[in-house]
Parts: sequence; structure tokens; C-alpha cells
Amino acid sequence: MQGIRSFIKTFLLWELLQGLWVTLKNLFRPKTTLNYPEEKTPQSPRFRGLHALRRYPNGEERCIACKLCEAVCPALAITIDSGVGADGTRRTTRYDIDLFKCIYCGFCEEACPVDAIVETRVLEYHMEHRGENIMTKDKLLAVGERFEPVIAADRAADARYR
Repeated sequence: MQGIRSFIKTFLLWELLQGLWVTLKNLFRPKTTLNYPEEKTPQSPRFRGLHALRRYPNGEERCIACKLCEAVCPALAITIDSGVGADGTRRTTRYDIDLFKCIYCGFCEEACPVDAIVETRVLEYHMEHRGENIMTKDKLLAVGERFEPVIAADRAADARYR
């Protein structure tokens, strides 16, 4: 009996008919495709995109050059050099992140004791020339100043989970 059933299924192309049925069933459903540049999907406040260095409200840099982010980075994408500031505190003289090496894991953000380095929700950035993949301290501070309201709102939304 099993042999006859198998023989009939072979000549009726049963698997092909099953596949066509799935296609026909889904043909008239509403589409879930987004037209990306015009329509954007909602993002989580925890989305990890472009890096930024933050400042305190008085304008002072938050980074104290503890180098914990450099130590915890599994891809070795962060390079920090430190020096003594004018007021005698330890500050960074060089803070570089190689975006080609970075795996956007968020460990640097978690390791920072003063919330100096964060990953923003910015995902639309590109590099056209050699060397643009290195985010220097000035670039990171500029990103932080530009997106500070969004960063602060995301940190506030995520505060109860930290």
C-alpha cells in the first residue's frame, strides 16, 4: 500500500503542489516590506551604533582615562593615551576607535565608570576615504554633542535595567 501511495505522489508531483499552495496562500496577505530610506523601523533604546564621547553639563569631558574600555574591548579597536590635565587630573590625550575592527558588542559602554563612551542609535554613516574609519577624540566628542539629547533620553529609558 505504501509503495502505491509513493508511486502516485511521484507522478502527481505532490511536493511541487504543496509548495504552490504555500505561495498561493501567502500571495494575498498584506506585505511587510518597508521602503527603507523613506520608512524606518522602530529602534530599541539599547541599539548599538556609532560611538560617542559625552561631556558633563558644565562642558567638561567625562572620560578620566581609566582605560577600562580599552582593556575590555575583545577586538582591540580602542587606543587610549593619557596625560595630566591643567587642573592636575588624568585626561585622555588620544582616544581612537577603529570602526573596522569594532564588533559593536557594547563592552566599552558597560565598563566605563562615568558613562563617557556610549554607542548611539546612529546607524547611517559611511566612509569614503582611507582613514575615515578611525574615530578620533574630536570626532567622538562632536558626535556626543550633536546627539546628547537622544543619548540622555536613551540612558534614562534604560536606567531601571542597569
